[in-house]
Amino acid sequence: MPAALSRPCLAAWATAPEPRRSIVDRQQEFVLRTIEERDIRFVRLWFTDVLGSLKSVAVAPAELEGAFAEGIGFDGSAIEGLARVSEADMLVKPDPATFTVLPWRGEHQGTGRMFCDILTPDGEPSLSDPRHVLKRTLAKAASHGLTFYTHPEIEFYLFKEEPVPGEEPIPVDKAGYFDHVPRGTTHDFRRAAISVLESMGISVEFSHHEGGPGQNEIDLRYADALSTADNIMTFRTVVKEVALEQGFFASFMPKPLVGHPGSGMHTHLSLFEGDRNAFHEAGAEFQLSKVARQFIAGILTHAAEITAVTSQWVNSYKRIWGGGEAPSYVCWGHNNRSALIRVPMYKPGKGNSTRIEYRALDSACNPYLAYALLLAAGLRGVEDGLELPEGAEDNVWELTDAERRALGIKPLPGSLESAIKAMEESELVAETLGEGVFDFFLRNKRAEWVDYRHQVTPFELRRYLHLL
Repeated sequence: MPAALSRPCLAAWATAPEPRRSIVDRQQEFVLRTIEERDIRFVRLWFTDVLGSLKSVAVAPAELEGAFAEGIGFDGSAIEGLARVSEADMLVKPDPATFTVLPWRGEHQGTGRMFCDILTPDGEPSLSDPRHVLKRTLAKAASHGLTFYTHPEIEFYLFKEEPVPGEEPIPVDKAGYFDHVPRGTTHDFRRAAISVLESMGISVEFSHHEGGPGQNEIDLRYADALSTADNIMTFRTVVKEVALEQGFFASFMPKPLVGHPGSGMHTHLSLFEGDRNAFHEAGAEFQLSKVARQFIAGILTHAAEITAVTSQWVNSYKRIWGGGEAPSYVCWGHNNRSALIRVPMYKPGKGNSTRIEYRALDSACNPYLAYALLLAAGLRGVEDGLELPEGAEDNVWELTDAERRALGIKPLPGSLESAIKAMEESELVAETLGEGVFDFFLRNKRAEWVDYRHQVTPFELRRYLHLL
């Protein structure tokens, strides 16, 4: 080292961040070394289609260096929404920072996995890759010096066995919210699932029985939005794998049972500027900064437009409008669980915990697209300096339609068809998703709605077959 450097300069020089390329190189070397040391025989490369379904290709360890350098080719036109037939050649390039071992594949000659980015043949990011959609939106926040953090509360149902199509599934228990059942099936299930998640480096904050029979909730710890979206995709796989091991069937369907709560994914959101929570302002009402208030206003303004993505299935609207504390109306409130956006109670001395909770997400959405749109809507509110309307203090579900209208509280879309119409007119959604994802998503959802309209449901048969 140059002798002229003073001791403080030496320390700064030694601790200066390494170039991005060097960090990636070291991550790749760690992956290759771990694979050799742990006798990993297969590596699964994971990515997500536009609808949020997990895709996978297994490669031998010998192929990884090439995959890191150039990616591995596949037919993108065979994956929902990724490419047209004329643009079929695409590449999956693994992200070494996401490497972990799949515990359920066994210790001996095990299997690892990495999430991948989708590239075009010339090495450019694919505009139709949901992970890239989120990365692009996060980069926009980063250009303002902001980092987006999320904390999901993921609900799902556990059934005794895989249901026969057309028959009502049978929950594993009849317990309710926070119930403690001695020797309870779901206690053991949650413990096993959490052990697997934590062995994969995914931190869990809380877990408990939810309100419906066989319904559970596991909350993941706060992380940056990209890590959270990757973790949600892993979470779904882990829950289904552990359920199969125990002879059960797990489902993230938004509303699987009539008369019982649907499964949501309430998500806590915050923006940080370095180490400072940009949502916190000491002494302000509810300790919410101007940025936080504008961010909330942005989400409320665009809530209807993004609902086709945050609640993307026909069945999602049975949850939203089926009771069970699901949010149905566009409003916010301080610690008000009937509101679309809840501002949790502030704890003195916990300024960095200031956050908002968005309650319309269901646990079957595509987390990459959903988080991208929530961030984009919030940032639009900040950019446009939107004013936050008065918060809802009453139980919004118990108000009459006239009372809600007087308060300026509008409903969320009542069906997938209504949500599609709102999304079609949205410049914000089109810009955030990009033309290809926007067009494909709308085409797919329109087709789903047409298929649904053609069905004769059990409700109709029960009500009309003998009456008419």
